[in-house]
Amino acid sequence: MTMNRRDALKSVILMMGGTMVGATAILTGCAPENQIEGLNFSPEDIAFLDELGDTIIPETDTPGAKAAGIGQFMVMMVKDTYDADQQKTFVDGLNMIRKDFKSEKGTDFVGAPVEDRLAYLNGLYEQYKSSEPQEPSAPKQPQVINMLRDLTVLGYFTSEIGATQALVYVESPGRYDGCIDLKPGDRAYAI
Repeated sequence: MTMNRRDALKSVILMMGGTMVGATAILTGCAPENQIEGLNFSPEDIAFLDELGDTIIPETDTPGAKAAGIGQFMVMMVKDTYDADQQKTFVDGLNMIRKDFKSEKGTDFVGAPVEDRLAYLNGLYEQYKSSEPQEPSAPKQPQVINMLRDLTVLGYFTSEIGATQALVYVESPGRYDGCIDLKPGDRAYAI
């Protein structure tokens, strides 16, 4: 018996406590009613998302997020599970990253050295963590960095590459071992 990708995503979201943006749509199986009509991403946008994902989960002794096709995964999730406000936040955030990175570093994100890209994204994350919303119900800013992190981690570890090469994969139903000794450096198990 194999688990399809949608069922795996539902399991991961439930384990995360349903905190991911778009989690309601995944858990109910229904797309949000209010979405941006005709939202499309170009091949350049997907390549940009691949680079963003690969900066978050780079290639090491295992393939990085780009090898798992993270850009295409992000596009699918944004188009299928985000409502119009979340979609607008995501697209506006991508445009902000492109513009701000180029004005700050003098080059496009895609062509920049990995160290510069990582420093920029870490700076965005620090800005996100330290931002205090004006209203209690308002999200922290810039919210796109949290969306990118969530989508990258979810997409990578539910992909074939992430589940079989970055994690230890045992096909379900596998045998149950209630007590497994893990040594430093051992990989975690895939779901």
